[in-house]
Amino acid sequence: MILLFTDFGPNGPYVGQVKTVLRRMAPEVPVVDVMHDAPIWKPRAAAYLLAALAQTSEEGDVWLCVVDPGVGGDRLPIILDCGRVAFVGPDNGLLELIHRRVSNSYRKVVKWRPKQLSATFHGRDLFAPIAAWLAIDENVDCRAIAHDAERPGADWPDNLKEVIYVDDYGNLMTGIGGSSLEDDQSLQVGKKKLAFARTFSDVSVGTLFWHRNSIGLVEIAANQARADILLSAAPGTPLYVE
Repeated sequence: MILLFTDFGPNGPYVGQVKTVLRRMAPEVPVVDVMHDAPIWKPRAAAYLLAALAQTSEEGDVWLCVVDPGVGGDRLPIILDCGRVAFVGPDNGLLELIHRRVSNSYRKVVKWRPKQLSATFHGRDLFAPIAAWLAIDENVDCRAIAHDAERPGADWPDNLKEVIYVDDYGNLMTGIGGSSLEDDQSLQVGKKKLAFARTFSDVSVGTLFWHRNSIGLVEIAANQARADILLSAAPGTPLYVE
């Protein structure tokens, strides 16, 4: 599959244009919209979300990943080669968490450029053709980056103690891996301290709690209520672990 992870949003022409390129260049390969409301302009927050979602990858998958506020600038277009799975996107830290968690993965700078390359839409003109070629086992003109080369995002923590995404239910996904906390630990948001619960129905209606969500991240939620409103929280809100 080619799996799409972007901050393009569900509306507008951008996703459709990218999928048009993929359809023309790799018509037999399924294209899946994993997420198009990744944290806008925030590669760091998006990196933790992408790494969690990518855990279900299977052999042959290609991820096309675009959260790229520096598009058209000096950041490099890269392929992160994880052996059986590849990721295509900007070298701005978006792929950093996957790189450090997958042993023997390595970055490659893409040298190929199309004849027509928009300064503001590399997702369509550069990354989509590369993803299509990888999906159909075509060669891409690139060179490996030395393992000791500087990596954007290399100084980011393994667990980001802040809200990185708010879903349509008002649940607050964090950059903390679920396996890094014990059940008897609590999370503090502002002045509110939250205990662990396994699932929504384990607490009374309206009660706030934290749990390990379906993609393995620590998530703050409330039973049949919006945690974001109850806590006045949003992406970027800091968290404290006790």
